[in-house]
Amino acid sequence: MSSSDSTPQVSWEDKVKAKRHEQQQFVPSEWMISPIGDNITNVLDIPNNLGLLSPNELQITASDVSTLLRNLSTSVWSSVEVTTAFAKRAIIAHQLTNCLTEIFVDDALKRAAELDEHLKQTGSVVGPLHGLPISLKDQFCIKGIDATMGYVAWIGKPAQRDSAIVKLLIQSGAVLYVKTNVPQTLMWGETLNNVFGRTLNPHNIGFTSGGSTGGEGSLIAQRGSVLGVGTDIAGSIRIPSHYNGVYGFKPSTQRVPTFGMVNSLDGQDSIGTTAGPLSVSIEGLKHFMQAVLSSRPWMVDPNVIRKPWDQDAYELKEHGNGQKLCFGILWDDGHLKPHPPINRALQMAKQALEKAGHNVIDWVPQNHRELNANARSIFLADGSADYLSGTTPSGEPLLYSMKPGADPNEIPPFRKPRQPLSAFELWQLHKERRELRQKYFDHWNATDGVSGTGRPVDAIIAPAMPYTALPHGMTGPATYTLVMSTLDCPSLTIPVTKVDPALDIQPPPHEFRGSDDEDLYNIYDAERFAGMPVGLQLVGQRHEEEAVLAMGAILDDALKSL
Repeated sequence: MSSSDSTPQVSWEDKVKAKRHEQQQFVPSEWMISPIGDNITNVLDIPNNLGLLSPNELQITASDVSTLLRNLSTSVWSSVEVTTAFAKRAIIAHQLTNCLTEIFVDDALKRAAELDEHLKQTGSVVGPLHGLPISLKDQFCIKGIDATMGYVAWIGKPAQRDSAIVKLLIQSGAVLYVKTNVPQTLMWGETLNNVFGRTLNPHNIGFTSGGSTGGEGSLIAQRGSVLGVGTDIAGSIRIPSHYNGVYGFKPSTQRVPTFGMVNSLDGQDSIGTTAGPLSVSIEGLKHFMQAVLSSRPWMVDPNVIRKPWDQDAYELKEHGNGQKLCFGILWDDGHLKPHPPINRALQMAKQALEKAGHNVIDWVPQNHRELNANARSIFLADGSADYLSGTTPSGEPLLYSMKPGADPNEIPPFRKPRQPLSAFELWQLHKERRELRQKYFDHWNATDGVSGTGRPVDAIIAPAMPYTALPHGMTGPATYTLVMSTLDCPSLTIPVTKVDPALDIQPPPHEFRGSDDEDLYNIYDAERFAGMPVGLQLVGQRHEEEAVLAMGAILDDALKSL
């Protein structure tokens, strides 16, 4: 018998126990908090009332990105001060909602001190994000740190190099300090895995934080980060942003580098994963995009197109200079009818934009069912081989449900593995996606005759999801976000309002379009969902990132003026 054969096998459960113990070692004991009461569901204000954060730290973590960068560049606050404040608040947030994976505060403070010394000695900042703490979704690799992506088999395999976006953030002067939780396989609208467990929504810890960028959404809602980086292939930035009441931006593919990160369905490029920011404001999203696009990202990822930040596009030169825009509102995709608070948010957007002097017309969905079905077929073309390659080596079970206490042997219909497709069959799906995409943009470009501006509709306003965050395990199909991913459109999520039982009354049943639409109607409970955030997504044509951010600011300002 060889020595390797006689080595006891460590169970996956023991590997998880060791990993969680390791994580705990990076939490300073003086930042630990007592358990909260069982009757507390909204934990957003708890960090402000613990006495762990000084008045200065409370002021720092309440600031937006613009204020932080200005004060960092003028030495009003040091990077060490700012990093300490956000690291402390992030670890408090983690104890409340389980939003973090890797914690490397000591490395972050060392980096912050180096940036402070550079500014002191030279009088100049390192880059446009000088001294700013930025959190990262667990997918992004930092040399020497794990990127488990929720797979037990990936524990103890630290990254051998920095991913492309990490290189650019460091080059831009950012301070990286924590990574955030994701669902096993990533391909969920909730966040739960066997390694780190479930992430909670701070507005109501009985509700999901969304997925797959659920850790970021929860952390930023609690001000444990002011700017984070996530990824999106079907709604993974937009859904958590909507569920947690923060701003999130999914660019088109090939604008922000994704090379060097770990991923699910890696190698599936027909509907690509995009990287993008989540923040407490649109200004935060703009700072990230401007810094990244101005740093020649194609030099670290050759898949990125050579299109630097375009100020003319941000000033809406091709959209009437932003003076009179036309927005199309997608009230209903013809598949899942949105809940009352989503409809009210759409009404608010229409009212706000018309009051600001812009045109608003109805947007008729074009082949949304077909676009969504095409994407799902592409994602499942491998017969779940990718998912199993992540779980089989450790023996951990593949999660088929996000419901607490779910039967591990019960597989819901939408999660059942399909037979793998041949290369030829997959190519037919790619051809179908290409034709559907062409048809959609032909329709969009033909709206120049009904927009009232002589241009096609400038942007589409749509639900991010047909409902707000739901209790754990209840999130269903992401039809409203997935269709925009299939089209590869840039999409911005903006918080609009919160569920109000007095306003968001359930209407009588409509004619249901299917069992999932009926289920959606029946789960709505205005009293139970009271206070949950409601967001919308603003969608532009492909590679119009700067214009979408600018139009998003117009919509955001209009909503705030109501």
